[in-house]
Amino acid sequence: MKKEIIVSEKMSKPLGIYSQAVKAEGTRFLFISGMTARDKDGNIVGKGDMKAQTRQVLENIKAVLDKAGATFDQIVKVTVFITDMSRFKEIHEVRAQYFKKDFPASTMVQVSGLVSPEMMIEIEAVAVLD
Repeated sequence: MKKEIIVSEKMSKPLGIYSQAVKAEGTRFLFISGMTARDKDGNIVGKGDMKAQTRQVLENIKAVLDKAGATFDQIVKVTVFITDMSRFKEIHEVRAQYFKKDFPASTMVQVSGLVSPEMMIEIEAVAVLD
């Protein structure tokens, strides 16, 4: 997979762990459904703790990537749904542990609720495999 980070000098720098745009070439894509903070037994991890929930969500994404033979470096786009935009900084502190360079394009949206009232964050992702 060939990936190029697009940065326009006509825009302000990103405020978090994301890129303005990503240009990717490849023939196989992996579309990861919205992942929540449920562990493998279906329990919600980190009730009331945004960092713990974000970490569990990203670990769930990592499990899918591992099964597909991919890594976080191959993710080109994420969509993040959160219940409280004031927790932006906490989310990006955890994201920085998973996305090391050439960050994906990202959209973050505050929603009134997720599938369970205890859930605070859900992330879906798109990766290019080759």
